[in-house]
Parts: sequence; C-alpha cells; structure tokens
Amino acid sequence: MHRVCDIMVCVMARMIKDGEKVFHGVSSHMPMIATLLAKAMHASNAVHLNIPGGVDPKEPELVSFTSAGSELCYTAPSSFPLMEVFDLSMRGGLDVAFLSGVQFDNTGTVNASVIGDYHAPKVRLPGGAGSAVLIPTAKRVIIWRTKHDKRTFVQNVDFMTARGNVSAIVTPLCVFTMYCGELILESVHPTSSIEEVAQNTGFPIKYFEMKTTPAPTDEELKLLGIIDPNDLRNIEFR
Repeated sequence: MHRVCDIMVCVMARMIKDGEKVFHGVSSHMPMIATLLAKAMHASNAVHLNIPGGVDPKEPELVSFTSAGSELCYTAPSSFPLMEVFDLSMRGGLDVAFLSGVQFDNTGTVNASVIGDYHAPKVRLPGGAGSAVLIPTAKRVIIWRTKHDKRTFVQNVDFMTARGNVSAIVTPLCVFTMYCGELILESVHPTSSIEEVAQNTGFPIKYFEMKTTPAPTDEELKLLGIIDPNDLRNIEFR
C-alpha cells in the first residue's frame, strides 16, 4: 500500500510543466519536494522559487524542519527575493504557486484568516500574507491540504481570504480540479474511495468520470528517497 504523502507529492510533481516558474512558501515541504521531483523527472527546465530567494538550489540539504531555510540558498546559482516573486506574479510571469489554507468552498475560495465571525472568531488564523497577492495573480495556484473533512471543505467559508486562479486542490483523499468556476473531482487516490470523499466533503461531489489517481512509480519513489532521505514530506502526517 502506497503512503498518502508519496501519492500527494507525486501528484503535485506531475502538475509542473517543463519551463514553468514555480513558487512555494513556508511550511511547504510537500510542494518543495514535488518541485524537486518534477525537475528530476520531466521538468528539468522548471525554475524553483522560494521564500529565502535561492533560485534552483542544486541538491539542497533537506535536513531542517523548514521549507524556507537558508540551505535553499547554499547551492543556488542566483537569488530572486520574495518581493520580486510578488512583482513577477502581478506582471503575469509566475506560472505556478503552491499554497494552502484552512477552509475551501466549491468555488475554490480560500480562508486562512478566521474560523467563526471575523469580529469574534473562535480561532484567529495567520491570515492571507502572500496568498492574498498570489492566488489572484499567479497563472495557476495549486492548493494542498493534509486534512480532508467537512470542516475544511465547506459549503461557505467563514471568511474570504483570497479567491482567484486556483486550478487544483490535492488532499489525502483525492484531487479536485477547477471547471467553469467550480471544483469537480478529478481523481480518487487508491488509498481512498468515492464514498469516503463524499462523506468528508461539505458540498456535493461532482465529476465527469470516476478516475483513480495513478500510484507513484518505482522511479518516482526511488528519486524521492534520494531527494528527501529524511522523509520531510511525511512531517504533516506524523
């Protein structure tokens, strides 16, 4: 049986196309490793951008518990500061941004601000930060979330932090894709079922064809072992 973290990372890696400029933020081990996997597999000309600014780090030392550490700069051939990433995105030059949130509705609206009423919240969250800029301006926003339940996928978000160019959401159960302004089910992971997805989603599930997410290949798993020997991609599931 394949691990969910490996399935999610491989799904995200396959979404990256050769030559694309790809950004991930803090606490983003899975998208970071997915970007490195894509560059090793099929997208060698993709450009890896990140918080500390190291462009295309070569064999980064993935030993820390952050995806925004200085090790991403040690072997980078150049630097591209975060403020330039925002400028790039607003000029239409950022192809992919990997981001997350806490609540999502069926239109891809993202809440990363509060749970409950904004003026008297049950929980106050980190807020939009870069997401408020990147979700409306990046060409494609790929959301990943390691929880899939009815508190995460809701009929209406408690607060709209950002809305815009979400193209897919990758969860431990499935992959959603955007179609005509609405999230529809692209595939269900081999570790889950359509019934489990429906039971854990707060809005009706729609799909054109019932598909199973392709499992990680032997080559992908071998490269993951080299890229991420300390299994940082599994941190959020420990």
